Amino acid sequence: MTAFRLRARRVLVSVTAGVCAAVLAGGCGLVGGPSGPRAPGPAEGVATARAAAPAAPRRAAQLEDDYRTVIREVLPSVVQIDAEKGLGSGVVYDAKGHIVTNAHVVGDEKSFRVTVATGGAPLAARLVFSYPEQDLAVIRLDRPPAGLKPARFGESSQVEVGQIVLAMGSPLGLAGSVTQGIVSATGRTVSESAAGGGTGATIGNMVQTSAAINPGNSGGALVSLGGEIVGIPTLAAADPAVGSAAPGIGFAIPVSMVKNIAGQIVRTGRVTDSGRAALNITGRTVLDGEYQPAGVAVVEAAPGGAAADAGLRAGDVITKVGSAPITTMTSLLEALAAEQPGDRVAVAYTRGGRTATAQVTLGEM
Repeated sequence: MTAFRLRARRVLVSVTAGVCAAVLAGGCGLVGGPSGPRAPGPAEGVATARAAAPAAPRRAAQLEDDYRTVIREVLPSVVQIDAEKGLGSGVVYDAKGHIVTNAHVVGDEKSFRVTVATGGAPLAARLVFSYPEQDLAVIRLDRPPAGLKPARFGESSQVEVGQIVLAMGSPLGLAGSVTQGIVSATGRTVSESAAGGGTGATIGNMVQTSAAINPGNSGGALVSLGGEIVGIPTLAAADPAVGSAAPGIGFAIPVSMVKNIAGQIVRTGRVTDSGRAALNITGRTVLDGEYQPAGVAVVEAAPGGAAADAGLRAGDVITKVGSAPITTMTSLLEALAAEQPGDRVAVAYTRGGRTATAQVTLGEM
């Protein structure tokens, strides 16, 4: 699986995606006669064109109505989160005042000011739990207001490439902003940098979208035209050649992961079942004689963990998981993100200059 090394972006170049209305081209049919088919005369052609012309405005008007309906329905469930060190967005999870957002939005802070998209005075909120491993967190309003509207969360299995989506949040502090695009890919594995406020998480099955994700959008809502949350906008791609934003390439945490992690936090106050595969080791990237990354050295294999049970021990250097070459800790995390706890995979490693392979039943992060 292709993996992307990106960083959580709080400051990006704004990208505006235009709404294009599909135009239905009206064709002129042939008219039969004694001497065979003939082309329509000038008057007939004009009449046909006039009959077909209203189709395009009707379709554009219907799409606009769909947009307005979704925005009216979902935007009241999207909030702005003000922390001491930054600003982001969140989505109302339930009527009790739980709000799901990104872990990099809350950072290491415990208290926040929350403003709903429809306005009003900021509300006090406190951290329930942050889970940086998948860049998700839940905060809770101290006094949930009457009429607080929870969002509707969809199913990741229903998200398809080409689907129109809207990104809602507070880019640049502009609460209640909406951008539009499509789902441009699914199943992406993305590694987030730990720099610039990022968590360093490697997240699998992310939704790639062309909807603009700008600073402040993080933690907001990626919404289908059916009014369901399909992801939490989290990352925007950076062009490695110039270091600036890569227009039209953003990533959202899939809704299935959001519901799993946020649901556990709301129920128990923490994450007890990550659903993420792990080798249960502490590792570090090692370099070869040319100072190039060459694998992950096992610093410690937790007793009873997946690697230790398969015979790996401190000092071993992991070079492959399944068919994926391993050169760095990031590549190891990316390979594991594509697996599930309980999967059995071949792990190639070197020990004392010799190469070996162990069959490892993966544990859980």
